[in-house]
Amino acid sequence: MGAGNQTAIGTLVERATRYTMLLHLPGGHDAEQVRDALLTTITLPEHLRGSLTWDQGAAMARHRQFAIAADMDVYFCDPASP
Repeated sequence: MGAGNQTAIGTLVERATRYTMLLHLPGGHDAEQVRDALLTTITLPEHLRGSLTWDQGAAMARHRQFAIAADMDVYFCDPASP
């Protein structure tokens, strides 16, 4: 989170290779901005795009829209177990 919680950087880490991608979120981290940043940032080959696992935050409230657009399943971690 940036100063005053106005900006943010999201992180995506591919589980097997540990390849890390950063989501640029200059206007905040609401569900629409996170969804759009995910769709433009995930550039992995198909064999590494099995699913996305996310924490319980409200930033993924648009997870169904992301899943359809990216053709990728989205799962959520158990609380306190990200």
